[in-house]
Amino acid sequence: MANDTVYAAGAVLWKVVDKELKILVVHRTQHKDVSIPKGKVDSGETLPATAVREIREETGLDIALGPYLGTVDYTLPSNGKRKEVHYWAAEVDPTTAERSPFKANNEIRALEWMTIPIARDRLSYSHDVGLVDALEKMYSLGYARTFPIIIVRHAKAVPASSWDGPDQRRPLLHRGHQQAKAIAGGISSFGPQTIFTSPATRCIQTITPVSTKFGIRVKESGKLSQERWTSDGVNARKVIARRLAKSKPVVLCSHGPVIPQLVAELVEQTGAESDAAFRRIASPSTGDFSVFHIVVTDFGPHIVSVEYHEAP
Repeated sequence: MANDTVYAAGAVLWKVVDKELKILVVHRTQHKDVSIPKGKVDSGETLPATAVREIREETGLDIALGPYLGTVDYTLPSNGKRKEVHYWAAEVDPTTAERSPFKANNEIRALEWMTIPIARDRLSYSHDVGLVDALEKMYSLGYARTFPIIIVRHAKAVPASSWDGPDQRRPLLHRGHQQAKAIAGGISSFGPQTIFTSPATRCIQTITPVSTKFGIRVKESGKLSQERWTSDGVNARKVIARRLAKSKPVVLCSHGPVIPQLVAELVEQTGAESDAAFRRIASPSTGDFSVFHIVVTDFGPHIVSVEYHEAP
């Protein structure tokens, strides 16, 4: 993140009522406009965590982020700084939407669910209309309902050269523990149901904050360990095939040598084409994580969007 840029995040919330797609807009009190809910990133916060927190604060709704919709950039008239806002799609159960504890306040005057045509007409900003158009296209293609596979590289660990015990027991440094806490909210923002981790101490310590704080169950898997890495990638192939077959939101926490194979298998088994973006994702720094949003079609699993997040 650049120091001279203001970062923010939000989501286009959607639901289907009587087979009709509707999206949520907020009527802002001070700005006197109609917009998509969003807000600024807090210090040490990942963008996905910002989106979920801001949605909760502005609408009272707890959401899990779906596929990535894109970025809106503009210049702030107040100070001339560049503002960069990242958006996701997020489905809301109609019953949950009706039970939102929202109350009018100094920031948000009202919430309103609108059909797509009405939203296009009522939204105050053209970039918000563009986001709604992107969601409608995604929904019409059957790509709006996805499940995430989140791949995490363990946080910064004690260097192997400074550790005289078994490598599998090598722990995180203080910086690594800070990274693990910082990414926990971002990982949980996508609603994972299970965490599969290498049995290595540095991996277990990396996912402990997200598992304990958000109550996500953890399962150790030797197939994700560095000790069982092989050049043919057979373990990675089995792990990804299993996760795609289950089609459930999941976290995979592993090591530098293993993650390129996991990413390669995701590309291969979903029929995607490898490019520079995938190659970048396949070589994460410690504490970073990537999210693959996947939909299962009649022709098999398909990657709808991919994102990469650095540890703050």
